[in-house]
Amino acid sequence: MTEKSLNEAFAGESMACIKYLAFSDAAEKEGYAKLAKLFRAIAYAEQVHAINHAKNLGLIKETADNLQSGIDGENFEIVEMYPAYDAIAKLQEEKGAQRSIHYAIEAEKIHEEIYKLALDELSKGKEMNIDDVYICPVCRYTHLGKPTEKCPICNLGSDKFRKF
Repeated sequence: MTEKSLNEAFAGESMACIKYLAFSDAAEKEGYAKLAKLFRAIAYAEQVHAINHAKNLGLIKETADNLQSGIDGENFEIVEMYPAYDAIAKLQEEKGAQRSIHYAIEAEKIHEEIYKLALDELSKGKEMNIDDVYICPVCRYTHLGKPTEKCPICNLGSDKFRKF
């Protein structure tokens, strides 16, 4: 019973964190810098709650295990989850959902490959040589190092990418 409750709490806190970050972005675009800050701060609090639940559920392990969990999660999204969701979106002719799913599945393929590379390096006793990671703010295409001129998934100019 407790595990089920913690899993549900983890999911709820995780969704709240992301939702509040989206609210922060919206408030920022509307010129409400202080409200954007408030949403970001509370999103962080929700993130801490989610991490605490994840720790108690045993979801956070050593880095190699965490990379494998990332690979497994990305693969599930690529092979099972998003294809099923895409079929429903196509059946219901939901163009926005189809675009969102397309963006996600293409980005997830890249995430899976990056995690595989990182795990391979880690298995050799090395940390992956990563200077900068760039993320497209539209489709979440992920690129290690300086990206090409345009996003290969959504065609957004790479000058708009977020650098990590």
